[in-house]
Amino acid sequence: MRTASRPHSRDASVDADADCSRRCDHALALLLTHRGNPAAVIDRVLADAPRCVFANCLRAALIVRADDIAAWSALNESVAVIEAECADPNHPARRHAAAARAWLEGDPALALDRYGEIVAERPRDVLAITLAHALDFRLGRRQMLRDRLAQALPAWEATLPGYASVLAMYAFGLEENGEYRRAETVARRTLDLDPMHPGAIHVMAHVMEMQGRNREGLAFLAATEGAWSEGTGFSVHLAWHRALLHLDAGEMGAALRVYDAQIANADPSDISALADGAALLWRLQLRSLDVSERWRLLADRWERQTLARARSFYLVHAMMAFAAAERMAAGARLLAMLARTDSSYPSRSSPEAILAEPFCKALLAFARGDYAECVEWLTRVRSIAHRCGGSLAQCDLIHLTFTEAALRARRKSLARSLVAERSAWKPASGVNRLLQNRLRTMSRDERSVAA
Repeated sequence: MRTASRPHSRDASVDADADCSRRCDHALALLLTHRGNPAAVIDRVLADAPRCVFANCLRAALIVRADDIAAWSALNESVAVIEAECADPNHPARRHAAAARAWLEGDPALALDRYGEIVAERPRDVLAITLAHALDFRLGRRQMLRDRLAQALPAWEATLPGYASVLAMYAFGLEENGEYRRAETVARRTLDLDPMHPGAIHVMAHVMEMQGRNREGLAFLAATEGAWSEGTGFSVHLAWHRALLHLDAGEMGAALRVYDAQIANADPSDISALADGAALLWRLQLRSLDVSERWRLLADRWERQTLARARSFYLVHAMMAFAAAERMAAGARLLAMLARTDSSYPSRSSPEAILAEPFCKALLAFARGDYAECVEWLTRVRSIAHRCGGSLAQCDLIHLTFTEAALRARRKSLARSLVAERSAWKPASGVNRLLQNRLRTMSRDERSVAA
């Protein structure tokens, strides 16, 4: 049987250790499906065989995919082991190490180029596909999020390990390019192959939220909850999607209950969970719901984070918490961090990073009620808002804040344009219908005053 390729040495010493190979294969399966704790499996393998090339490739992949800056030393160690064990610079594992080293040195774009080259030459290297997919996502390269998988898929077949996960990645790329029908078809095909695949469930949640299929989406997440609510990389994030579906259905109390039950108590060291929490509370605040006590607790967690080398995407979400909780000193420190230019980190010139400082200033202005200033800041970055470093659903928070600020600043022409834009993009959205109603109310009020 043909198997998906993987970047480890095939010499006799590695092949002889069947147990080590089996454990690495298990860790790879967990990594691809976002199930369980692949890091713990890999750590145990490395405790027994610290020079295992495949295990070190897996550890490097987990760190790069998670953007785990706290694991810098572990990644450096794994890269060094791979380089020492694989003298040939063209060895697949050595090429993985070169890509990981680029990320380690603060150049995710170069890391993506290197992973992308591996995929182009070895389209069944599932680990390279996974890393390129993650970096395409973070760098806002939506077209390649779809097309890189489309280029690799002809080399795959359903019997290969990891095929369902490759399909799930392709489905996500389709969704992020607005091809919702095809995304759902591919996601459902993934679920036929691997029922309850968390990645495919995630795609389905995106599709249903983007199409305004709130009741269907909530029912789908309830039916699949046993597959994602605990022990997966999507546990908190799919709860966030559930809350978005409730919000779009006008069920703010239900959305808040999801926050309290499934998001607020997530691991405080999980920065992506903190970002989901901030993004949800900000949306609730835009709907004029009092969540001040929750902001205080969330801001406490953000203040305990080490943010110096964090992605700009996360810094923006930290600012949401600081601004909403009136943590002015913390907000000022974060702005100072964003203003500093570190030439040793090319990632600081990415669209995500360029967007961060103006958006943070817009958040601060909104929180203090200066909606006109918020509008001015967001006007400057409107053209790159779709490259915030997150999904379409995540980046939509910028447009939503822009629209709300325009309404509150009584910038009627701008608000009308933004609401029309949102409604054309998501015609079935309950939130957009609410915004349309507010715009009509504003117009009636103005006519009454004029009369």
